[in-house]
Amino acid sequence: MSAPLPTANTEAAPAEPEVRRRPALSPSRASDFKQCPLLYRFRAVDKLPETPTKAQLRGTLVHSVLEKLFALPQAERQRDRAQELLVPAWSELSEQLLPEWMELFGGDNAENADKTEVDAWLRSAGKLVDAYFQLEDPARLEPEACELHVETELGSGVLLRGYIDRLDVAPTGEIRVVDYKTGAAPREIGEAKAMFQMKFYAVVLWRLRGVVPRQLKLMYLTDGQALTYAPDEAELRRFERTLEAIWQAILKAGKTGDFRPNPSKLCAWCDHQAHCPEFGGTPPAYPGWPEPDAGEETALDRAD
Repeated sequence: MSAPLPTANTEAAPAEPEVRRRPALSPSRASDFKQCPLLYRFRAVDKLPETPTKAQLRGTLVHSVLEKLFALPQAERQRDRAQELLVPAWSELSEQLLPEWMELFGGDNAENADKTEVDAWLRSAGKLVDAYFQLEDPARLEPEACELHVETELGSGVLLRGYIDRLDVAPTGEIRVVDYKTGAAPREIGEAKAMFQMKFYAVVLWRLRGVVPRQLKLMYLTDGQALTYAPDEAELRRFERTLEAIWQAILKAGKTGDFRPNPSKLCAWCDHQAHCPEFGGTPPAYPGWPEPDAGEETALDRAD
């Protein structure tokens, strides 16, 4: 099951009572708070809108294609077949996108989007799919799950929740966590954030299954490289304490409203400069700690 994208409301539906979910911590929101507490507030508490880039949507599309590829019989998981999945996957994705997102392609829906722009964008996604086949042969693999939703509660009461791109389990029980990366973040920053995400998943799986994952594997499709890492139990215990500390810091900031900006090079990519004091902006009035459920990641969160 893929994490949801925000969708356009095409027809009125009867109002349903809001279901309050217990607050949880996701790797993306934990990373947001580490990077900049004010960014966490804008995304998890204020829920300010953000318009994705074509690169983010391309990452979401590539993730969808690879998910569909592994749903095929092993013998059919070939390069040409993967390319054939691009257009149907884009058709599905475009139906979910908000009209303002489709403006990235010169229209407000797939039918009136600029065909030249869309075709060029699809070709760029196709290159990333091709790059995947340079890293491994999917016909030789049989993952236990793709787009796996995972959730667990730590002994301290912190609820962790997220989505894993792919989970491989060997006949002997060893676990490998695989994540596809298609973004263009600066490599040293991007790898640090990605490894934080992977250790988060490793902790969740360790607590769910009682097994420390044998390998965490990041597949960088832009440059056709793979990064692997083998965590150990002592490291995951330390990382678990880090997650607990982050959640306690979030709760403390939530009670007081003191989510401070933390300027860095990443500010250049932030959508919220107009609301940030570091750029002369003013945050919205603090609505109070609403016990937000920041544990549900969107597909865009995971398309970096």
